[in-house]
Amino acid sequence: MNVGRRSLRRSRNNRVIAGVAGGMGEFFGIAPFWFRLGFLIASIPGGVPGLVLYLLFWIIVPSE
Repeated sequence: MNVGRRSLRRSRNNRVIAGVAGGMGEFFGIAPFWFRLGFLIASIPGGVPGLVLYLLFWIIVPSE
């Protein structure tokens, strides 16, 4: 039984695009804003690093 154990999932409630940042915020217990800002900052140098990272999380992390 997984009592008290959390797993990383994409959020259904706290989503802007796919729920990746919302799910990470719920998992780590911090505001999803910080993850969204991190993806945005990673996207500044040409857009590729942040976009690839976000798409990778979108594919790997299951939905709620």
